[in-house]
Amino acid sequence: MIDDGTGLLTIGELARATGLTVRTIRYWSDEGALPPVARSSGGYRLYDAASVARLELIRTLRELGLGLDAVRRVLAGETTVAEVAATHVTALDAQIRALKVTRAVLSSVARRGSTAGEMTLMNKLARLSAAERKRIMEEFVEELFHGLDSVGPAIQERMRSLAGDLPEEPAPEQVDAWVELAEMVQDPEFRAQMRKVVEFNAADQDHAAAAGRSVWFPMRMLQLGAEARARGIAPESPEAEAILREVVGDGGLAVVLERMESASNDRLARYRELLATVKGAGTPSAHREEFGWVVAALRAGADR
Repeated sequence: MIDDGTGLLTIGELARATGLTVRTIRYWSDEGALPPVARSSGGYRLYDAASVARLELIRTLRELGLGLDAVRRVLAGETTVAEVAATHVTALDAQIRALKVTRAVLSSVARRGSTAGEMTLMNKLARLSAAERKRIMEEFVEELFHGLDSVGPAIQERMRSLAGDLPEEPAPEQVDAWVELAEMVQDPEFRAQMRKVVEFNAADQDHAAAAGRSVWFPMRMLQLGAEARARGIAPESPEAEAILREVVGDGGLAVVLERMESASNDRLARYRELLATVKGAGTPSAHREEFGWVVAALRAGADR
């Protein structure tokens, strides 16, 4: 305390009273968070008892991770500590999610023994923000349905819900799957394959179409294939054709075969596997055996 009867403190005395360094107090003062209440005759900054309390609050807010801009707004009464804390919690949550993804990426790299190039790509894609990852998937779905007004909203919503994103605490295998999925949905060739499947399903909305071509018709055919395989029915047998015709009706098996082949290639199968892994849906299944049975049965029936 300077010996002039004012009760004011020099910056050195303020440092000793609070345990902070002179350099830190000077910086906070220069930034406007702790303005001096006066100047000595020699031009030195002077502070009062209120400055001590203000300095303690600044230190507390800074230790909580708030920037000086936020600290200044709190001290100026432009916002409350509670409001700033709530905003800071949101920011910390985002940082924590990003750190969890980073941890999963590193775990995957360690487990797989990835090359430097692979690690760079994985890190680049997996470190995208949740909003950016969502944008990649939304653009993919929008392109699939563009101009196909006959596709109902329920189907479009189902596709959007299937568009995978990483969970908040992804496992390394989920990071692997998402990176591969992100590359796949940005590949023009794969998009063209998926567009063909969607166009077939859009055509199924035509009420004049042959019986059995309902929305997402392949799923019904897969069910038949699974049941027939469980019963040991060979796809080349007349019994298999009879099962198919119960659903297809008088529609040509060759037309349905084209639809099923569009939905049963290896890349689409891999797409379904990746979605299942990203979503943590247990053992991923691409229904390869079921698709294979249906396609083989349709080919045999179409050739008869």
